[in-house]
Amino acid sequence: MSLSINHHRVGEGPPLVLLHGVGHHWQAWQPVIERLASEFDVIACDSPGFGRSPALPSSIAPTIAAYVDAFEWFFAELGLERPHVAGNSMGGAIAMELARSRAIRSVSAFSPAGFWTPAERRFCQLSLAATNGIPRAARPAVETLARTPRGRAALFAQLYGYPARLPAAEAVATLRDAWASPAFAAVLSAFSEYRFRAPEQLRNTPLTIAWGSRDRLLPYRLQAPRARALLPWATHVKLDAGHVPFYDAPAAVANVIRARAHAASGDGRPSQARGA
Repeated sequence: MSLSINHHRVGEGPPLVLLHGVGHHWQAWQPVIERLASEFDVIACDSPGFGRSPALPSSIAPTIAAYVDAFEWFFAELGLERPHVAGNSMGGAIAMELARSRAIRSVSAFSPAGFWTPAERRFCQLSLAATNGIPRAARPAVETLARTPRGRAALFAQLYGYPARLPAAEAVATLRDAWASPAFAAVLSAFSEYRFRAPEQLRNTPLTIAWGSRDRLLPYRLQAPRARALLPWATHVKLDAGHVPFYDAPAAVANVIRARAHAASGDGRPSQARGA
């Protein structure tokens, strides 16, 4: 596969790859990156078709499996040998699927896609499509709204537990990148083919699944219990956050990743994550 994945790389230490959700960009991780760069070689990615990364070739359907292939290629291109990987939403699903090939050292998945029923998956697809489908003529007004705390509360309540903590500039950039994404609609459609299966294949991968208790897109009360039932050997953590937790609770997110990575590396550092 020949493609280019835009990424931001900073820090020193074991490699840690960060994967965002559908319609997002690497900058969503910025408050977490700031807390981890002193300990890890952090590589925050724009998934193909989002942010500044070109889409997958038109001959390849943008399924979760295709994104797994793309990131395995990316790891090889950068010479990353079994990095730690953290992902949110679609990125969480990609991270967990990467673990099947044992291409990674550990996984921290935040509100990962795939633990849904067909009805819950359809709700997710329709909710995200509604935001991305805002008419072009209305977008300047929506950007103006996103620059105010009350506007962010109205626009982002489904994704963030505390929308006012999201900086205005990041809110506007998120909207613009989602609207500009050439892959958004096709990726949402491809979700119909995906559900997390075969949990036994991940038994030997150090895995933490963290869910925001305020998640209104992939609701904690419905989907987190399924993750616990399917993967009882994993570490399960509840965060006081929404679906995208990076501005809601950046220190807690960083602690989850740090604890999982250090435990997987066997360096003896104390775990700071706590099971739900």
